[in-house]
Amino acid sequence: MRPSLSRYLQYPAFVGLYLLFDWATYIDPMYGLNITPWNPDPALGLVFWLIHGRKAALPWFVALMSAEVLVRGMPAGLSLTLLCSAWLVLGYGAIGAALRRRFSSSNMFDNRRRLLTWAAIVMAGTLFNAVGYMSLLSLTGRIPDGEWATALLRFGVGDTVGMLVSMPLIWVLVSERGRERLRNAVWRWETLAYLALGGFVLWSVFGSILRCDYKHFYFLFLPVIWAASRQGLQGAVLAVFALQLCIITLVKWSHAVHIQFYELQLLDAMLALVGFFIGIVVDEVRQVSHELKHTMRLAAAGEMAAALAHELNQPLTALSTYGKACEYLLERGESGPLLQNAIGHMIVESGRAAEVVRRLRDFFRTGAMQLEVVEASALIAGIARQFTPQFHEHGIELVLAPPQPLAINADRLQLELVLRNLLANAQDAVLGQPRGRRRITLRAERLDGGRLRLSVEDSGPGISSSLASRLFEPFVSSKASGLGLGLVLSRSIVEAHGGQLWAEVGSHGIFRFVLPLARAAATSPGEQQ
Repeated sequence: MRPSLSRYLQYPAFVGLYLLFDWATYIDPMYGLNITPWNPDPALGLVFWLIHGRKAALPWFVALMSAEVLVRGMPAGLSLTLLCSAWLVLGYGAIGAALRRRFSSSNMFDNRRRLLTWAAIVMAGTLFNAVGYMSLLSLTGRIPDGEWATALLRFGVGDTVGMLVSMPLIWVLVSERGRERLRNAVWRWETLAYLALGGFVLWSVFGSILRCDYKHFYFLFLPVIWAASRQGLQGAVLAVFALQLCIITLVKWSHAVHIQFYELQLLDAMLALVGFFIGIVVDEVRQVSHELKHTMRLAAAGEMAAALAHELNQPLTALSTYGKACEYLLERGESGPLLQNAIGHMIVESGRAAEVVRRLRDFFRTGAMQLEVVEASALIAGIARQFTPQFHEHGIELVLAPPQPLAINADRLQLELVLRNLLANAQDAVLGQPRGRRRITLRAERLDGGRLRLSVEDSGPGISSSLASRLFEPFVSSKASGLGLGLVLSRSIVEAHGGQLWAEVGSHGIFRFVLPLARAAATSPGEQQ
């Protein structure tokens, strides 16, 4: 079934592997027939059907007939064996066809809904298949009167458990992408640790299993939960299959034919489903986390686009001005110091523009900051100039508290992004107020302990206590069109600078963040003397 095998070698390879599975799990058969507690070979056949479709029918039929002859000695006779094998191929093929229609891609076990759908199709199809198979054997007298239900339960549960436990791992192994994911997930020392734990637990409790005492079997959940919680579905399918293989080996090796197989089968099935469910949940959480990081990075790109436009505006405007000056000087025939001075200024401004782009690129790649001493008054004045035109257009009064000589070590671009986000939120909040009552206050003040507190207050309706507790969570926003990522990004930036950002509950909007002052600014005038 490997892609490197020839097209024609896949079929005998499938038949050989099918026979190996059948022989290994031919334990405690009823009446010498193919009615055993564990049947993982149909799982192999289903995966083969999913890959090849109806072309899998003939090799599957050949595999079933070969197993009857080589493993069981064809106890039902040639005619009935042919009829029963044909029925099983049709029944299994119906399950495979249903799975092919329902799962058009290779992502059969990507989420809980798919897992439950797969399990439901397998269990319903197996029940239907078992009813037909047992009916054929019963009508021909191969099953004694009154034993039909017992045989149905043994065969149906055996097929179901074998498929539920074995099919996910086989499905993972048949694709290059699945093998790569499995290798990346479990190729580590931790895998040996939880497999060793599973072996130890089996060794510890197997004696009680032989006595039909299952009170310690729940310890087998420990290695499965360990594998699923650490390595997701890939670890779960490996751990579950390894445990089932060990149980089959121990039962076959010890000739434990009097144990209560039904309980052991159901325990094995529950072990598999719980492990797969936990593994899929872990994978889903990791996928959501990855998508959230990607979304926040895109949100950061949108937020930083405004900063990029603002920062590039000045050097680009200067470049345009110096370019026109050079053009004017060339028209006058100037080639002396004036032209050289204008060209020098153009080089400087182009370097400034390149520096802005480089810093933003580094921020997106690694979150790196370029710290510099930033005056709080200059920071506030610069951001206020950017908002003055739109505030004037909407009738918003911007109040700037009297500046103080305070400085911080910070990445100016990133702090401007935080202030820009807070002022934009404040603008949205006050637009619901009538003109004349739209006011936004921006102030910087010194706190004890060498800290600077920047506050943005608005005359809007304020923030409720229920919203304040969730305001800095991703995708939580008080605006209908908001993504709910601006404040998350702003808090991350402030915390990266060693500060804190929070919202206060009140009758009007209040956002504050605190940053450590630069060393010189943190020293009081009396201490400087």
